[in-house]
Amino acid sequence: MSDAGEEWQVAGRRGGAARKFKSLQVSSASTCCQEQLDIGKTVKRIKDIVSELSFEDFWQEWKDQVQEAGSVTLSVATENRDTEPPPDPQGEGTLCPQLECVCYGLGTFSSCVSARYQLAMLLLLLDAGQIPWKNCSVYDPAFSSGERDVLRELGLTVLTENEEGKRLITKPTLFYLMHCGKALYNNLLWKNWSLQCLPLMVIIGNSFKGMWDRAIEREFKQDYGYISQAVSVCEERPLPCPSRVIDTFSDTAVITFPTRCLNKLPKSTWVEPPEPQYQDCNELEIILRHKQS
Repeated sequence: MSDAGEEWQVAGRRGGAARKFKSLQVSSASTCCQEQLDIGKTVKRIKDIVSELSFEDFWQEWKDQVQEAGSVTLSVATENRDTEPPPDPQGEGTLCPQLECVCYGLGTFSSCVSARYQLAMLLLLLDAGQIPWKNCSVYDPAFSSGERDVLRELGLTVLTENEEGKRLITKPTLFYLMHCGKALYNNLLWKNWSLQCLPLMVIIGNSFKGMWDRAIEREFKQDYGYISQAVSVCEERPLPCPSRVIDTFSDTAVITFPTRCLNKLPKSTWVEPPEPQYQDCNELEIILRHKQS
């Protein structure tokens, strides 16, 4: 049995650990080991898992769903252009919009099997969406220097600043947020809370409806107001998850924000949306950036 195959079985036996906020669970021992990563061996290990996943039946539906969502988002960007598209420097027509990608909260993939499979799935999705790997920015405060080197060797762009999810987008962007904390999703929605930005966004991550169903309504509206508003106007397409990988890919959906749905919200919704604060929020599942003293 291959190394990747052995991991595949382990991934299905991890209990509920993978569903927790991965970035909060980093021991000093594991970090020490990560610093001494064999970069080439780790890259090969991940690419072996990419190959393995590509032959899984459920991958084809993931691929179809993401390609469809990306196509719709790109068409929105094209329709919203105020000017003619720039000419193609090769003289082959006009340049079309291209998806970019941002991945937060991947976790310590050198020591966590689930995170390793989630990274491999990210690479498959980049190819499915025709996104150059260099156009995918990744960040997790838990990454070791060795893991950052692995990501760079793969060709991804490693961010150096903890954005707390507060990234304003101006181009069609795929966000890959596997099992991230609710505050990160909420921050991302707040930063892009407009009729111009939200339709440019595709999220692959935990179902908003699932978050809502598991929460106490009053507390959820108070702590995660942007998710609670988005639940009623986003479109979610659940992604299949075989039982053997339930802890790696469970509760995952493709989430988009069609303009026709966003228009159902009152116009006052979009006026000066306040930044989330979370002072009274219990169990805040996000690592905040260090404040300058």
